[in-house]
Amino acid sequence: MSGNGVKKVADVAIKAGKAIDWDGMAKMLVSEEARKEFATLRRTFEDVNHQLQTKFSQEPQPIDWEYYRKGIGSKVVDMYKEAYESIEIPKYVDTVTPEYKPKFDALVVELKEAEKASLKESERIEKEIAELREMKKKISTMTADEYFEKHPEVKQKFDDEIRNDYWGY
Repeated sequence: MSGNGVKKVADVAIKAGKAIDWDGMAKMLVSEEARKEFATLRRTFEDVNHQLQTKFSQEPQPIDWEYYRKGIGSKVVDMYKEAYESIEIPKYVDTVTPEYKPKFDALVVELKEAEKASLKESERIEKEIAELREMKKKISTMTADEYFEKHPEVKQKFDDEIRNDYWGY
């Protein structure tokens, strides 16, 4: 890859690193193990990004052919210079991204749908927890009628058992 190509890769990596909402993603993690794995991923990404910014974004120093001519001799240096200048570094042609981009985009859509479903489920569970906490406060003074009013399916089950003469034994 030419110096310009490497610089472009480093620039893209910098932009990608800035576009990632690391804190937002970290908030979604539930387990401590997931947090540790995520922290490792973030450190690794930042290390690679740092290497791209430092090592690969710099242009190589031009060769001082005259310096070598003085020490070695012009015939050998000219031979090396000719060989060096005849080297053509092939341009990188990305054949992978077009193949996997649609798959990645589909996964992103699927992920967003899963995120929405997860948030809805979290809201439902939060409501259920709030109801259970409320019931826990009132359970010692609650009558059966008050309980059955909140849970008509339980009342129906008891009524069916009584009607069918089923007493649990």
